[in-house]
Amino acid sequence: MLYFSVPLGKLVRRVSRLRGGGSALPGLVVEKIDPGFMRRTLSTLPHGVAVVSGTNGKTTTTKMVVELLESQGLKVFTNRTGSNFTRGVAAALLGEVDWRGRLDADVAVLELDEAHAVHFVNSVPPRYCLLLNVLRDQLDRFGEIDKTAQLLQHIAAKTTGTVVLNREDPRVARIAESLTGQDVKYFGLDDSLLSTFPNDDDMRTAPGSPAPAGLPEKPAADVVLRKVGADTAEFEYDGATVTTGMKLRGVYNIFNAAAALTLARSICGSGAATANHDALLEALSRVAPAFGRGESLTVDGQPLDLVLVKNPSGFRLGLKSFPAGGYATMIAINDNYADGRDMSWLWDVEFESLREGGVDQLTGSRAYDMALRLQYDDVLIGNVEPDITPALAAFIREAQGKPKRIFCTYTAMLAIRRELSKITTVEVVS
Repeated sequence: MLYFSVPLGKLVRRVSRLRGGGSALPGLVVEKIDPGFMRRTLSTLPHGVAVVSGTNGKTTTTKMVVELLESQGLKVFTNRTGSNFTRGVAAALLGEVDWRGRLDADVAVLELDEAHAVHFVNSVPPRYCLLLNVLRDQLDRFGEIDKTAQLLQHIAAKTTGTVVLNREDPRVARIAESLTGQDVKYFGLDDSLLSTFPNDDDMRTAPGSPAPAGLPEKPAADVVLRKVGADTAEFEYDGATVTTGMKLRGVYNIFNAAAALTLARSICGSGAATANHDALLEALSRVAPAFGRGESLTVDGQPLDLVLVKNPSGFRLGLKSFPAGGYATMIAINDNYADGRDMSWLWDVEFESLREGGVDQLTGSRAYDMALRLQYDDVLIGNVEPDITPALAAFIREAQGKPKRIFCTYTAMLAIRRELSKITTVEVVS
């Protein structure tokens, strides 16, 4: 099995690409015929495997970690296609290993879906894991938010070295209590930013309510996000405060930068003698958004920002990332399987900031649900068109001369990105 599984997988990968097939198919084939392929290949890496999981921010955070580690001279293997199931990792490996199954890398940094990460870590125990958050995202898949937390807890328990946790998310921070022997590190926020980054419990608590009883005192964080500027961020670590420029848009991405810094410092060594901190900050300042996640494009000479929204907290932070007025706004809401079927979370988002400029275009399979929600917050609506193709064309045509922003669920983002790729006047800025 060891000798023919890789050549066969590479052949399937080549044929699949020629036929326009999915990127995960070769991985599925290799998983079936050679279940030990991933463990055997990844176990040879000097710095081991790092898993990034959580309900939101996995793709961009993984991208940040990879670029930070590369700034330290490490060769990094990652699942760049964004296929975050185990078969996606196997397929990505097939594209990188030689015909004997050898991988030329120092460390693997893998984005993994919460549920599929459990299967992965059972087969390949990671040396590091980074657990970002637990938010009400696709509850029709996991049933309840505490179930998602249990999945992340299993990832942490299987980790052999360092577990990096979000200090500000109670369900994630509590995972530390169940661990025995792992080195636990945290990333966190300055108190002045806590209201900007609500966790799921905050989103469901009435304003002014006291904090739940029984919460332990916050532990010290390895990296703390102190301030967020228009294109800068201020972090504190090793007793010093540093400021760096940021290409990433969206305050949620800046918090994830603190997470990425914590993991990268854990892998490289946090001391001054082990990590080149100037290079880390320089690399962080150059990180561009992942595909469709806060991308800045130029359409007909005007900026267009794509903002992925999947839950109340993410949508709220997306809205806070832009001035209240001055933008043409489109919202695209689908309820396909990859988005989550239950769109009731839209009622937990506050849309008052859109009153000043209104929303020019609503689209997607749940466009009329979105229209009803906006009416309750007295937000003016220009047009409702469930079909994304004509809706996007009308939005671009009617908003000429104005900067544009599109808030969209995952499959709506993919559809919009496909349509934008057909427009010759579109340029990717970041």
